[in-house]
Amino acid sequence: MSDKKHSPRIVVYPGSFDPITLGHLNVMERVSGLFDRLIIGVGVNVEKETLFSPAERKQMIHEVTAHLENVEIRTFSGLAVAFVKQCGSRIMVRGVRPITDIPAELTMMMANRRLAPEVETLFMIADGELAHVSSSLIKQIASVADDEELSRFLPRNVVQPLRARIEKLHPPK
Repeated sequence: MSDKKHSPRIVVYPGSFDPITLGHLNVMERVSGLFDRLIIGVGVNVEKETLFSPAERKQMIHEVTAHLENVEIRTFSGLAVAFVKQCGSRIMVRGVRPITDIPAELTMMMANRRLAPEVETLFMIADGELAHVSSSLIKQIASVADDEELSRFLPRNVVQPLRARIEKLHPPK
């Protein structure tokens, strides 16, 4: 029997999380229970316009994952697969919606395998009624949905910052 030290099982969940949704949170909660450490990577893409700054997204994620003891939140730019390796992990989690995301995610997974064959991609689908929720959907409905409706898709502490940001960008007439 070898004396190899047990290395912690680290998983990385990269994304834009702009804003974090209940679907994202569902995946984070489930994944954190499967691994010793979950690193959430908030992607920074200067060419992509976001509602919230990386620091704001990080803070929102921190607030909604405070009950998870093994979570760390970092920002990153560049390739997600390179970030996974930088974190000392070999596993990248991708949250997918069953109908819309699979083809693009499979293409990305194959590209990542060429770039870093040692990194595996783990696909997770959010539970039941959350499987269709996306940040894009939230941005589309935010200006017409009330707080109660938004809280069906977002953690409660994200509703007001989202509402304030939407009103700032698109003031009521």
